[in-house]
Amino acid sequence: MDFDLSKPQRLLQESARTFFSRECPLERVRELMDTPTAFDEKLWTALADQGWLGLTLPEELGGLELGCVELAVVVEEMGRAVMPGPFLATTWATSLIEESNNEGFSKGNLPAICEGQRKATVALLESDAGWNPDAVALSAQPDGEGYRLSGSKHFVLDAEVADVILCVARADTGLLIAAVSSDAAGVKINATPGIDRTRKLYSVELDNVAVEAANVLASGDVAERALAHSLQVATIVACAELVGGMQWVLETAVEYVKTRKQFDRPVGSFQAVQHQCADMLLYTESARSATYYAAWALSENDPSAERGVAMAKAYCSDAAREVGNRGVQVHGGIGFTWEHDMHLFYRRAKADELLFGDATFQRERIAQLVVDAAE
Repeated sequence: MDFDLSKPQRLLQESARTFFSRECPLERVRELMDTPTAFDEKLWTALADQGWLGLTLPEELGGLELGCVELAVVVEEMGRAVMPGPFLATTWATSLIEESNNEGFSKGNLPAICEGQRKATVALLESDAGWNPDAVALSAQPDGEGYRLSGSKHFVLDAEVADVILCVARADTGLLIAAVSSDAAGVKINATPGIDRTRKLYSVELDNVAVEAANVLASGDVAERALAHSLQVATIVACAELVGGMQWVLETAVEYVKTRKQFDRPVGSFQAVQHQCADMLLYTESARSATYYAAWALSENDPSAERGVAMAKAYCSDAAREVGNRGVQVHGGIGFTWEHDMHLFYRRAKADELLFGDATFQRERIAQLVVDAAE
């Protein structure tokens, strides 16, 4: 692998940074997070115009057919702007749709998602809030050629703005992935309080919801493989987002300590403060390296991809929290006030830390992968 971005990737990075600086300033972020859904139709359309809603999807389905590294490049800049909205949810859903190999459903939905006309999310977590698919218990009972779903899903990303919810259920044949319209009969969506107000969470109640055969994306082994791959893609997105947030905290903290004075000296001249900034730099660069390696391995179908993704998420989950702690510390009293933007990034980091499994979950996963490889 290359240890730096290529020229096209650098241009993509510069384009994304310019775009989010213009289209998603922090003033706009604050406005959106005070709305019920934190969704901006204008911003979503602009993302679609850039082609980023289908960045990794095939060209015949409306995508750009780029790789996970390019996805990480764009998402890092999103994290740097703490962009609100359902991009993470939709990217997870589009990956799940593509990997399910349901040609009819893909052709009927992915082009519209790429054009910004439809939005999607995935409903996986249940009462135990575990990321292991073995914990899925949502009932899928046969009904003719289709199914009927009954049960609850929790902490569903951006469910209220999604047009379609991909529900991970349990049928007699094993795992099942079914697409449910958000306004279907028997579907009830309720807002759930969350620490990150820029990304809304919901519970989804399904009461004997009918799913036609055409909306069953996959079942059994195919569903398990599709879900596993889509979770890896979504985890890369979360990691890149964390890296972008860490970069903002680092840059903001360094700029602040250059100008804030105590005892007639910039506080950045004190060694204790310099140590905090050096730690932030170390955490950020290490997290970036881990994330881009994982993205490269996933794009190249490298045998180490699964382990690389777990290692990246484990490191980024801890690193983002530590960078946030130090960012608040060097800002002093103003660092934890509502008026300062630092808490926007701290909240996003804490929410992303738990998404797709925290560091403890990922370390257990890595240990299991090592054991499996040794057997």
